[in-house]
Amino acid sequence: MATLNRFSLGVLAPLLILTGVLGLMAPTLPGPFSVAPAYDILHIVAGVIGVALVVRRQSRGIAWFNLLFGAFDLYQALAYYLHLFPETLFRWTLADTVLHVLLGLWLTTIGALALVQTSRGKRPPSSG
Repeated sequence: MATLNRFSLGVLAPLLILTGVLGLMAPTLPGPFSVAPAYDILHIVAGVIGVALVVRRQSRGIAWFNLLFGAFDLYQALAYYLHLFPETLFRWTLADTVLHVLLGLWLTTIGALALVQTSRGKRPPSSG
């Protein structure tokens, strides 16, 4: 499961950086996704953190990142429909929301499974 988490974040993190940079460089190009600067900056920051975790091979950190970033993706999808914060900053589109649901379900699932797997693999210290 650690390999799947590392591979997933290894693909996602550079895409997040690329998405954010392109959004900042061409904010007026029409497209299906939000081009809000705050949203682009979030993508860049999250991508840099993700790349750092993958490069350092921090399996538990990668699993936590995937779980938490996936949960945030699911929150964003909910926030889009309920008009919650940070809707005015991120200006999501329907395409963003579909992607948030798909990525959110994937990332939370693999992140949680990896964390459960690693916690089961640890044995408490023996008392004898």
